Amino acid sequence: MKIMISTRGDFVSPRFDLSSEVIIATYYDQQLMEEPRSLILSDVSAEILCDLALKENVSTVICGGIEEEHYQFLTWKKVTVIDAVIGPYADVLQLLMDNRLKPGTILPGVTSREVAA
Repeated sequence: MKIMISTRGDFVSPRFDLSSEVIIATYYDQQLMEEPRSLILSDVSAEILCDLALKENVSTVICGGIEEEHYQFLTWKKVTVIDAVIGPYADVLQLLMDNRLKPGTILPGVTSREVAA
């Protein structure tokens, strides 16, 4: 399964449409198939992120907040969207691989300063 996480630094980006960084990872049977790739985009745009998800053949997108229009577009294209997630992307990735990540997940120990950064 291929996933894309919108990020800001080491954390899931608070807003999908303002994210210029993503992590793309492939896993199978609860193990990473290769080292996750980090991509820095040349522009900040939800449309660019949606196009990237489709070009990369991503099956799941993990993000913080996402506008309804982009959520509906991705789900229409058969991409699972897990939104309203707050926390370090490495921990979020592990939760997904353990099949324990749900929309609205806020990881313990995350401070408001880290979320707003």
